[in-house]
Amino acid sequence: MSDTVTVSLPTPRGPKAVTVSYARVGTGEPLLLLHGIGHHRQAWDPVIPILAAERDVIAVDLPGFGASPALPEGLTHDLPTVVPLLGALCEALEIERPHVAGNSLGGLLALELGREKLVRSVTALSPAGFWSPVERRYAFGLLIAMRQTARRIPLPVVERLSRSAAGRTVLTSTIYARPGRRSPDAVVAETLALARAEGFAETLRAGTNVQFTDDIPTLPVTVAWGTRDRLLIRRQGVRAKQIIPRARLVRLPGCGHVPMNDDPALVARVILDGSR
Repeated sequence: MSDTVTVSLPTPRGPKAVTVSYARVGTGEPLLLLHGIGHHRQAWDPVIPILAAERDVIAVDLPGFGASPALPEGLTHDLPTVVPLLGALCEALEIERPHVAGNSLGGLLALELGREKLVRSVTALSPAGFWSPVERRYAFGLLIAMRQTARRIPLPVVERLSRSAAGRTVLTSTIYARPGRRSPDAVVAETLALARAEGFAETLRAGTNVQFTDDIPTLPVTVAWGTRDRLLIRRQGVRAKQIIPRARLVRLPGCGHVPMNDDPALVARVILDGSR
């Protein structure tokens, strides 16, 4: 079940109210889940039942994605805005320093939350921010192409393609290594989420000069990378390990860029181990 929370963020023209959609389930220590650009919190659905057996799981729609509206005028979809917003969200939900796991953009946000000491552990799955300039341009080009395709294909065609494993491969093989495992309803929903994401263009534009360069020496950090990641290639995980030398670097065999669907049991175990 989903809910919303509204927090206030400062702007040069005074405080602005920001509403965030989230779903919360399970018991135990709090665990915040953050999705990637163009996706929505349902990206985590394959692993949530496993995680919720041991954690109080809060899956968030980032601003301008999923059911969360775009940020109001005066606030930009960038790290200096979204990281404090997530801190304010945790405060509003009365969550003190949760564990956090993020994928892609969400992985970068998770690392930023760790750098700011707002969380107690970080698990980053194929996080953004460890690319070379060429790799970033390649990834952004793929993302823009995916977005344009999602916006151009009529909904009846998306629904028809989603009914077969081959059609789901056409729609989602850039992010999943095993797209046939994704349910037809989930593929339709995430195609619509990508097409309708109000924060996509501004978030992508804000990421042009983003590079994660700081160590996080005081927290447990896990960086995990799928061996079949076609969007952010896996050698970026080696760079992440060089920048965060105490981090645990985990290989996810047979997984793509969004590994939660490709191997839910493995990804859930990596997250739980990282948050212990």
